[in-house]
Amino acid sequence: MADGKKLQPIIVKRIKKSAHVPHGGAWKIAYADFVTAMMAFFLLMWLLGSTSRGELNGIADYFNNPVKVTLMGGVGTGNSDSILPGGGRDLSQTSGQVAGGEAERAARLMGAQMARAELARKEAQRIDALEKKITEVIAQNASIAEYGSQIQLEKTGDGLQIQIMDTQNRPMFDVGSALVKPHMREILREIGAAIGDMDNRIALSGHTDATPYGSGTRGYSNWELSSDRANASRRELVAGGMSDDKLVRVEGLASSRLHDEANPTAAANRRISIMVLTSEAEQRLLPMAAPSNVPFPIPETAPAPGALPVPAPGAAPAPLTGPEAAEGLQISPELPKTLAQAGG
Repeated sequence: MADGKKLQPIIVKRIKKSAHVPHGGAWKIAYADFVTAMMAFFLLMWLLGSTSRGELNGIADYFNNPVKVTLMGGVGTGNSDSILPGGGRDLSQTSGQVAGGEAERAARLMGAQMARAELARKEAQRIDALEKKITEVIAQNASIAEYGSQIQLEKTGDGLQIQIMDTQNRPMFDVGSALVKPHMREILREIGAAIGDMDNRIALSGHTDATPYGSGTRGYSNWELSSDRANASRRELVAGGMSDDKLVRVEGLASSRLHDEANPTAAANRRISIMVLTSEAEQRLLPMAAPSNVPFPIPETAPAPGALPVPAPGAAPAPLTGPEAAEGLQISPELPKTLAQAGG
């Protein structure tokens, strides 16, 4: 070369690329396990923070003796409302245990109470509607409105009580009889029409004052008179449109329940009481079933009114009482033997 310098060799370095070493995805599985463990840890922290002391004690008791807690339960085993005590879904209680049977009984009792309350509410609405209806009937009927002071409506625990009372100048019946006065007949028929479309049943009672009945010597007293007046009122109610099947009881109480106790002979004590019953009162007043083991035979036909009883052959005749004794009737001792021989 001209300059006399020695040429430097050119070195070319060639890097040979090799293939990447393959590896698996095990790290993904490990990471997923880590995330799952962290989530479970935070859930555990949340549950421990929201669990009451009683439930924590129950969990501890379960792990100490799981068979005892599962089968028999125990104090502090949590809010148990299932068949198997020892746990529950009710987190509202702070401590203690609720037995499954007691919870079911309480639920049934509460359901029954709610049903009774709903029934009572509906019946109260019907009673209020009936009271309003009868009040309107009395006000709109001019022939009855003048007797409005003799009609009293009162809501009681048994239902709606409708009382029609005598006054000194306006009696409901003839003196000493069960013959209904015309204005009383009209009042009863209007009331019968008003209560005819109701489902509630009726109890009817007749009352008198404490004045002794004039013909008491013959056995007819205020008891019979009040019963006859109650039945006469029943017939007028049925004629007005009330079904006879609605009646639960028809009774005569004479002067046993005075309206004006301070004055036993007051006209207000002579009255007819109509009680529109609630379901509960109706159950109390329903007649009891007749016993099956009757200790004496019942005759197929009743004796005619006024007929005298015939004693057994050989028995002494019974002494006469009542009107027959008062009229001095006598029966021969041979009469029963004669009747027995004749087949009477």
